[in-house]
Amino acid sequence: MGDAEARHVGAVHNDPAPVEWINADSQAEVLLLCEHAGQAIPSHLYDLGLPKGAIDRHIGWDIGAEKLARAVAEKLDAPLILQRYSRLVLDCNRPPHSAGSIPEVSDTVVIPANQGLDPKARAQRQSTIFDPLNDAIQDGFLRAPRRAGFSIHTFTRQMQLGERRTWDAGILCRRDLPTAQTILESITRADPALTVALNEPYQIEEDGDWFIPQHAEPRGLRHSLIEVCNDQVETEVQVEKWAELLAVALRDVLAQTR
Repeated sequence: MGDAEARHVGAVHNDPAPVEWINADSQAEVLLLCEHAGQAIPSHLYDLGLPKGAIDRHIGWDIGAEKLARAVAEKLDAPLILQRYSRLVLDCNRPPHSAGSIPEVSDTVVIPANQGLDPKARAQRQSTIFDPLNDAIQDGFLRAPRRAGFSIHTFTRQMQLGERRTWDAGILCRRDLPTAQTILESITRADPALTVALNEPYQIEEDGDWFIPQHAEPRGLRHSLIEVCNDQVETEVQVEKWAELLAVALRDVLAQTR
């Protein structure tokens, strides 16, 4: 497989495959992940009963995250794993049996198809969406020696309830503070006008996150979950800017471990 090719894994009927690989054969020392890249809904779930347009809002996916992740992967010539289904079907950065895995409400929007799911329905979503992504992550770390892993997300500036978020980006960590600080310092050094914070607007939690607690930390990798405000990646120019900022920052992290 060439570097420009993407490999799809685990398609069911006419639904899209849950996992897409970019640069699958790259031997780069860093593995990239984007769990909230897609908006797909399995055909048997129709539109989840959502109000019109809801799937296009930040509740349905991480707006701009896929474009940003692809651009960073290209700059680093690194492997990237994309998850194609909406986080409202199943959130692949949540433990599969947690309350947040299949949300019944997201930012005040009720998701009718997620109300009162029985164990069989939950298990079916896990086996067809979560498990293939988790297997891909495992595979990504087996394909080549990796010294770092990063998950790329975006967040919205304003939730329906709550104060306006002032950060342009947040670098999330729990046990690997040096990596998060290196990324933050690299970004702010390149553009001091940006507001970048540690562990904002979220924090890594054992029962609320998956990639870092279950994959990055146990392997002893340099890592963080990178959150960029989605109003920072609305245009191609913005995506290019942030991709360069992150590529430089991640190279700085890798340089520290050699």
